Amino acid sequence: MSQKITIPWLEQPVTEETHLRFFTETIEVGRISPLAFLEAGQTRYSEEHFYWQNANQTLTIVGLGHAEVLQSNCVEERFSDIKKRWREICDGLIKEEKDKAPVLFGGFSFDPKNARESEWAKFPSAYFVLPSFQLMTKNGRTYILINLVTTNYHAAEEFEKLRVERDQLIHKAQLNGFVPASKPTVESVDEIEKERYKQAVQNVTSQIQKGEADKVVVARSVKLNFKEPVSSVTALHHIANEQQESYHFGLQKGEQLFFGATPERLIEIEDGQAYSACVAGSIKRGETAEEDRLLGEELLTDRKNRDEHQYVVDMISTVFNEFCTNNSIPQEPKLMKIRDIQHLFTPVQASVDKEKSIFEFVQALHPTPALGGVPTNKSMDIIREEEQMDRGYYAAPIGWTDTEGNGEFAVAIRSALLEEEQAYLYAGGGIVANSEVEKEYDETWIKFRPVLRALGGKLYDK
Repeated sequence: MSQKITIPWLEQPVTEETHLRFFTETIEVGRISPLAFLEAGQTRYSEEHFYWQNANQTLTIVGLGHAEVLQSNCVEERFSDIKKRWREICDGLIKEEKDKAPVLFGGFSFDPKNARESEWAKFPSAYFVLPSFQLMTKNGRTYILINLVTTNYHAAEEFEKLRVERDQLIHKAQLNGFVPASKPTVESVDEIEKERYKQAVQNVTSQIQKGEADKVVVARSVKLNFKEPVSSVTALHHIANEQQESYHFGLQKGEQLFFGATPERLIEIEDGQAYSACVAGSIKRGETAEEDRLLGEELLTDRKNRDEHQYVVDMISTVFNEFCTNNSIPQEPKLMKIRDIQHLFTPVQASVDKEKSIFEFVQALHPTPALGGVPTNKSMDIIREEEQMDRGYYAAPIGWTDTEGNGEFAVAIRSALLEEEQAYLYAGGGIVANSEVEKEYDETWIKFRPVLRALGGKLYDK
């Protein structure tokens, strides 16, 4: 176990004029399963944890406890509100050069103007947490961070208690390892307002044919009912195990876990480089390699899907042209094949001024045409009128930033809100002038499939 380290700046006397201070300490440990670490903290932090793994599995972050919580119920100012408060906390950071950068993790709601009563009532329009304990596995090496934000005169005593608890968590995680539980038993699946969804698709198609919009995304939800309560660790294990090409995320707030496996990066900033991904247009996977190839070729040449994709490329390109230099955007999309679905995909890369906050990118990019529509304001008005549901954090930005300005946000699709014996799953599709109701309905089932399978369900006869 790690030996006690004396931190001179932590022992310094404080006065009544002391402002907020942000202490952090990093130790490197042997290989620990991130899910074992998450499970080790479940007794105390069952309602205070998060999980993140990037799509190429080079970075995994687990957070336990809350050193600080930032949330906002603002509509227009929620991005700048979180940015401002995070900067204030970072201004108080005291760390040694060897210490890794602490991470702030969380997300935003899809539409802060949505005031419908729903399962999302406990989630504000923005919710972010700085963990007390942060495991980070990066490029095969594992680090554990302690974070303490305080104005307490007895910071040294507080920090020492965190060290003791950190060592206990490490010991428990290493000793017990991670033993995955079996998938949950689904007792029933409820389609929520199925006919209303179909009518919404028809109504939106008619409005687009009249020229009121070019594209509008219409979403719906289904509810799974389980035989027993489902733990967040179980849900995260199965979704990560089955959707290995995707971003994996889990954000626990109270008794609810918002989690999923999304293929869609919204924005990443690392060392002055900005990256995004245009992901729109989809088709199922084939039963054989030949069928899969033919379906992929069909997707690449399908005008409806290519138009949907180009809307996203145009919008993201506009933002990057405003915020960045040295933009690199391929002229033609390629296929992104994940387990249950294939998408049209165009990567974007550029250079960005380090003073440009990731929250500014998130604000400018959300919602992309892949989840909202074209034009943005009109499509959002139509969604509010026709969809008649609260998406919550579904289809919205979720991710992290650190004290050095790096970070990554994904678009939270292929996702669900889990609470004990029930889970709400969400899926949608882009509606254009030639959309057909039954085809759009069937496409939502393809998009439900990743989370449905991870939670022990299957595609029922519809």
